[in-house]
Amino acid sequence: MKAAVFERYGPPEVIQIADVPRPEPKDDELLIRVLATTVNRTDCGFRGGNPLILRFFARLLLGSGVVGGVLRPARKILGDEMSGVVEAVGPAVKQFTPGDEVFGSTDGRFGTQAEFVCMRESDPVAHKPARMTFAEAAAVCDGAILTLNALRPAHIRAGQEVLVYGASGSMGTAGVQLAKALSAHVTAVCGTKNLELVRSLGADAVIDYLTDDFPKNGRTYDVIYDSVGKLSFRRCSGSLRPRGAYLPTDGLANVALAPITARRSGRKVLFSLPPRYTKADVLYLRDLIEAGKYRAVIDRTYPLEQVVEATKYVETGQKVGNVVLTVAGG
Repeated sequence: MKAAVFERYGPPEVIQIADVPRPEPKDDELLIRVLATTVNRTDCGFRGGNPLILRFFARLLLGSGVVGGVLRPARKILGDEMSGVVEAVGPAVKQFTPGDEVFGSTDGRFGTQAEFVCMRESDPVAHKPARMTFAEAAAVCDGAILTLNALRPAHIRAGQEVLVYGASGSMGTAGVQLAKALSAHVTAVCGTKNLELVRSLGADAVIDYLTDDFPKNGRTYDVIYDSVGKLSFRRCSGSLRPRGAYLPTDGLANVALAPITARRSGRKVLFSLPPRYTKADVLYLRDLIEAGKYRAVIDRTYPLEQVVEATKYVETGQKVGNVVLTVAGG
């Protein structure tokens, strides 16, 4: 089968399309013919966008089996979300049969930037929502599940004021929709060209960061979700209400601040590590999709053979929503 393979850490050009052996499903596994996958921040970080010490730190948090190896990757095919069709199942599989349309995440084990991938029946995989295309379904799980991980410690309640910073990215568009699903009042922060997009996702108010620096406008919120890792607790703590929560998605300083602020009765940094991908989350997202309360936002679509170009675009930091790779004729 064809796959996007990287043998060493480095720039996008280290990724090559190569022929590799097709995986064989174990007793409790599905063999999935991948029709669509994505390139996201997680892929770029593990491939080599971060310094060595940060790659090592991420592996320490997520487990040595995620990609493996400090000097060279042990798992050489990236991609951690997909949609496709079940090709074959192991004898112990009960919930899926060949021909089923599915979507999901590999739970940090990567491998979806390929024509086939094996996943356990217990993994974060479910039947694809009928109302979604394969490309749309492939773009659901990573940003949305990471956002669910980030939002949960805040215990968001109906009517609370939630600000989503970086609201037009993969995790930002998820943040707007998931906070609205919890009946929060959502303020979305993004650039001028994406204001109408985030409004269409349900944002109650929008702030153009190019003309309004929200920490200086005097408004306060119960929760600030930094979906792009570009804020800091120090910068935005004045925009939090007395018992408010800052939810970061990146930064060693935030990891250190979380246990320190947890001892206080006032404003807190809440950082959920390691992120957990569960089947329950995929099923929850499918329910939201089928109820018309969640949709994937796709910026660009590339064939698998153009994975380098897709990766370079993701690393510009300018993508809106998700960048999809179509695979095996998908």
